[in-house]
Amino acid sequence: MKHVKEFGVILAVSFCGEILHLLLPLPVPASIYGLVLMLICLFTKIIKVENVRTTGYFLIEIMPMMFIPAAVGLLETWPALHRMWLPFCIIVCFSTLAVMVIAGRVTQMVARLHNGEDA
Repeated sequence: MKHVKEFGVILAVSFCGEILHLLLPLPVPASIYGLVLMLICLFTKIIKVENVRTTGYFLIEIMPMMFIPAAVGLLETWPALHRMWLPFCIIVCFSTLAVMVIAGRVTQMVARLHNGEDA
């Protein structure tokens, strides 16, 4: 029952992100609104980490499997993509590298801030 409750909390926050996407005239995906809402709720302790930890870990563990439909979609669009595979590969490599660098820097910054608070 604990997993159902935790998953319900995550779904409720995601649903609020969907509502924000409908209400705000910004070109921001609903999933980003949901992530920002969850971050705010966790930082302000509206939602305690313990209330979503187990299900959060489970969702992170199965995350690679969630990319399978997207990969299959790319394979199905191969007739349209095969003419531009080189620019596509360059963009994918560059964007992946950019995400890795930015995520690493943000993680280092957060770790430094966290260590400064503990000292």
